[in-house]
Amino acid sequence: MTPIVVPAEPLIYAMSRSHAPVVSVPDGSLLTFPTRDCFEDQIQSAEADFVALDWTRVNPATGPVFVTGAQPGDALAVDILRIEIGAQAVMVTGPGLGVEGDTLQENTVRVYPVQGGQVTMGSVQVPVQPMIGVIGTAPAGEAVSNGTPGRHGGNMDTRLIQAGTTLLLPVEVEGALLAMGDLHAAMGDGEVSVCGLEVAGRVTVRVRVIPQCRWPLPMLQTATHLYTIASALTLDEAAVLATKHMSAFLQAEAGLSRADAVGLLSAVGHLQISQVVDPLKTCRFELALEILHQLGIPRVADRSKAH
Repeated sequence: MTPIVVPAEPLIYAMSRSHAPVVSVPDGSLLTFPTRDCFEDQIQSAEADFVALDWTRVNPATGPVFVTGAQPGDALAVDILRIEIGAQAVMVTGPGLGVEGDTLQENTVRVYPVQGGQVTMGSVQVPVQPMIGVIGTAPAGEAVSNGTPGRHGGNMDTRLIQAGTTLLLPVEVEGALLAMGDLHAAMGDGEVSVCGLEVAGRVTVRVRVIPQCRWPLPMLQTATHLYTIASALTLDEAAVLATKHMSAFLQAEAGLSRADAVGLLSAVGHLQISQVVDPLKTCRFELALEILHQLGIPRVADRSKAH
């Protein structure tokens, strides 16, 4: 099946129910999203004028896509099949940005070549590990800036949102209104400078509707693990929320008591940081699929009408 190419324009800067869809597709469709980098490709060299950047054009997303049959209360499973990235990666940092922003005295712009599966950062060769920084559906309430993560997804900056994984997002409005952007050639947990290796690119996905899904979303399934992802004003709050979401999932799906669920998570689960630099901080909780198998819980990514 040839993927449907999502129109590259107009770009959107918030996830919103008021955006008109750029394309409508049936459940089970293959889609390719062409994306700009997080600065909307404004930086083409290290000599770019940082002060002249238009900060209203940061974190643009391609979409939204209306998925026929997706109704409020459903989940949208996004199978990430392929991420292709451009030939250069951009990074910036400076005063007020990232965890060193309180000590940095000047703005810095860097442009790094991407070639042969590597990003050359000075004398260091960084393996390319493409991932999606911004991906989400439209919230039922107020629009949410693409710079902010939340229950709808958005700017989760979770490095495991990469090819070979399935992201599950809530459907809060008819059609879901899926959009994405902000690709990274690589990004470490935390995204501590305020940037990953920012790149333009193309993402090919399959979208599937999971009817009337009561799971604590967003969730991510890799080949070996399941993750609950949560964002909040502080890391403490995000960590608690991600853990409680996984506990609630085990209670609902396996019939465990709250005490037994959190005890199991304390023994074999792993609480991890995704990012600390967005308006809300993001954590994830990791649990091996083998544990879910032993509990008799089917793989979440396999449960949809289109599978």
